[in-house]
Amino acid sequence: MQTPAGKECPHFYGNYYRGRKHEECRLLQEHNLPWQAALCETCPVPAIRQANACPHMRLRPQIQRDLLPPWRKRVVVSAYCTKSQQEVTEPQVGCGQCHELPEAFQSLLK
Repeated sequence: MQTPAGKECPHFYGNYYRGRKHEECRLLQEHNLPWQAALCETCPVPAIRQANACPHMRLRPQIQRDLLPPWRKRVVVSAYCTKSQQEVTEPQVGCGQCHELPEAFQSLLK
């Protein structure tokens, strides 16, 4: 579903049936973090999910304040792979063990 920032996010939910306007981020709600529509503007989750749809990757969000301006909040995400049981340093790429590259791409890396 599209977020208020116009990005497609699998964790955003909006109920607009018959004039309702109920919106929530289920990823933040799952981790007991407060959600505001402004957080969707700088959230990295839509880009991560677009680049990597691995079902084994679990995202853990945190809300942090920017240095300038200090009143602005943003979402920071860390990732964990449940298959390889390790932290994922680059969530857009993945852990490197769940999905092997096709043979045509492996020859380019050598």
